[in-house]
Amino acid sequence: MLPQDKAEQVRLLQRQGRRVAFVGDGINDAPALAQADLGIAIGTGTDIAIEAGNIVLVKGNPLKIIEALKLSRLTFKTIRQNLFWAFFYNVAAIPLAAFGLLNPMVAAGAMAISSVSVVGQQPAYQAAESGLKLHTTKYERDDRGVGDNGHGRRCRPG
Repeated sequence: MLPQDKAEQVRLLQRQGRRVAFVGDGINDAPALAQADLGIAIGTGTDIAIEAGNIVLVKGNPLKIIEALKLSRLTFKTIRQNLFWAFFYNVAAIPLAAFGLLNPMVAAGAMAISSVSVVGQQPAYQAAESGLKLHTTKYERDDRGVGDNGHGRRCRPG
């Protein structure tokens, strides 16, 4: 199948209302990886496929896709829990503090405990252990305007 045909097949499925995940490792997979709702690149593949994917399976094992999806669900569950407790804390604590009914030391302690609990829940260690790497694109520029795109490649964003 030609690269544009793969991307077109992804678009067709998306037009039917489906959410599409695409797994690829080669230069011919990059357009479909970029088009898919979830692009999963095999880390042992080409650089362009790795750049196009949302998730990179560093060890190149396709069975890690299941772990990536489980990690994603766990991450979103943790985010929702953290937002709930932050909202609950603010709804309860702000009015009490505004009326002088909450000791500032107690409020500071509660905030510190909530921060520690957020950090303690983070599943990032699971990603490192399972050989997954979540793909992020960032540009850090030096004083000449040349940057590192987060994958060790020097580039000049245009």
